[in-house]
Amino acid sequence: MVNRFPGAAGAAGACGARILALLKSAIDGGAQPSLAISGGSTPKLMFEYLAEQRFPWDRVHVFWVDERAVPPSDPQSNFKLANETLIEPAGIPAPNVHRILSELPPEEAARRYVLEIQDHFHLSSGELPRFDVMHRGIGPDVHTASLFPGEPLIGDRAGIAAAVYVEKLKSWRITLLPGVLLAARHSVMLAAGGDKAEPLDRIFHGPYNPIRYPAQIVPNEPNRVEWFLDEAAAVRVE
Repeated sequence: MVNRFPGAAGAAGACGARILALLKSAIDGGAQPSLAISGGSTPKLMFEYLAEQRFPWDRVHVFWVDERAVPPSDPQSNFKLANETLIEPAGIPAPNVHRILSELPPEEAARRYVLEIQDHFHLSSGELPRFDVMHRGIGPDVHTASLFPGEPLIGDRAGIAAAVYVEKLKSWRITLLPGVLLAARHSVMLAAGGDKAEPLDRIFHGPYNPIRYPAQIVPNEPNRVEWFLDEAAAVRVE
């Protein structure tokens, strides 16, 4: 399902409202739901919206889809953004916040994150977690999470998370892997701005080729994935 809004704030707010509805449904069913979030300028608007809503955040466990290999105090940190705009303002308890220890060497940070996820979801060897809600975005190069075009791990459907070196950015990142992205019970995809129009055209109308267009890695079932776009981004989406 594709939802269009006049501007980025509208798309971000609607995406946030949908996340809360999905989390509430899980809580009403007796669960302590898991939410995996991404970074970026449009998500910042969404985080601010979420923080303004009255919600039982003590029942929600927060994880990250990906993270840059920087300390949590670094301006580039996805954790820092979420901490300042959502976690602290909403009063999400520290035990419910499962950040990537990105101040460690990337491979070690990924290994620790896998262990954290396995422990939280009580996974046996070879099992993948099923996040209740996963929020993702897309980049102008059609990347999603920290899976960039040409990344060999795009073909990995068995792993949970890994460190990846992004050659074009000359930097390391830690990211969830495709099997986990596909396993999420609900995925909400948020994108805004004219620079997302061409990537979205490739995602929706191009041949299925996730090695070239990683953001095509979304669940097949329409009831498990929803897109929230502003008009500038959605101009080529039917």
